[in-house]
Amino acid sequence: MSDPIWAIAIHGGAGPAHKEDYSEEIAHMRGVLKEAKRQLAKGGAALDVAQTAVRALEESGHHIAGRGASPNKDGKWELDAAIMDGDTRNAGAVGALRGFRSPIDCARTILDVSPHVFLVGKGASRFLKKRGLERVHNPSRYYKPSVQAAVESGELQHGTVGAVVLDSEGRLAAATSTGGLLNKQPGRIGDTPMIGAGTWADERVAVSCTGQGEYFIRCAASADLSARIRYNKSDLTNAAACVLEDISYLGGQGGLIAIDRLGRVTMPFNTISMKRGFATWRDELDVKVF
Repeated sequence: MSDPIWAIAIHGGAGPAHKEDYSEEIAHMRGVLKEAKRQLAKGGAALDVAQTAVRALEESGHHIAGRGASPNKDGKWELDAAIMDGDTRNAGAVGALRGFRSPIDCARTILDVSPHVFLVGKGASRFLKKRGLERVHNPSRYYKPSVQAAVESGELQHGTVGAVVLDSEGRLAAATSTGGLLNKQPGRIGDTPMIGAGTWADERVAVSCTGQGEYFIRCAASADLSARIRYNKSDLTNAAACVLEDISYLGGQGGLIAIDRLGRVTMPFNTISMKRGFATWRDELDVKVF
């Protein structure tokens, strides 16, 4: 009897290289993948593993998401996240969220207990305050921005973390979390929490995007990847490359990670770097930045 097929890919954002040495980020991402391997090997569910992996990336402070997020122009932290179950296409998302430690846990709570998919701002906060999620009461003390200032040469500097997972039961899931653009306009929401733009999972593929969100929204990037597989009978790698080509055609930058139902992984990007890694049932595990 063959071993069950499972796989996971994670990312810590695509964009310019903010420093030369990423050894701490690589080591932490390897640890996240090792824990995910352990969970998946013993039958863990894709949705749970994706949430756990993204929560760990948020907590690390190594990325422009979670604890490593930067404030907006008003000096306030507004974070976005989404999670999607490919088996049911149930999803939960939060936008411009203030005062909660784990945006991905907030998104999962909306998936589990809300009749809605996407809650933002004060309405999201009021809903979530009743659910016992960990709060951030002193943002300036809790958050430790992983990048202090945007690089001089680039527009729309950004950061995101994400995970896509195939479990041993053949279920797919995607989860994405972000602090958004550096020095962003208050109230700005990017592609991350928009189902079909920055996050998507169905019976064919799971996708998590990272980059200049406005372009990914305009391309409906993650849903388009699945559509290319469904309607064009495209393979995963070609479908992802075509989506990223569409982003590039509009002048956008970024990358994505995707897994299909056969456990195949692709992680293309058109930026200088993308923190990314994957692990599979074949005992593969790798993390790269450039």
